[in-house]
Amino acid sequence: MAPDDLVLVISNAPDLLLAKRIAHVLVEEGLAACVNLGAAGLSMYMWAGRLEGGEEIPLTMKTTRARVHELVSRLRQLHPDEVPEILVLPVLGGLASYVDWVRERTALA
Repeated sequence: MAPDDLVLVISNAPDLLLAKRIAHVLVEEGLAACVNLGAAGLSMYMWAGRLEGGEEIPLTMKTTRARVHELVSRLRQLHPDEVPEILVLPVLGGLASYVDWVRERTALA
């Protein structure tokens, strides 16, 4: 992958207020061009040998490979979970003007 290739970063937040704060910080700092907040949903998982569950707000962040490590680091600072869900997925293509916009918004200064 080239440094200006797009990636999606998938995560979540435990509530809407924190989801909005995370989105605001990542976009304002130029680490993500856009962060989509989804509708709250129930997440079920095993943690420390127990079945856990809770409502979460899904987050989808658009950035470039060049910025993904900074974005992940900042997201870890903002996220309250000991092991937050953070997945990085490659983008195989897209509308050229949108791809260019993401690159412009996340360009290193």
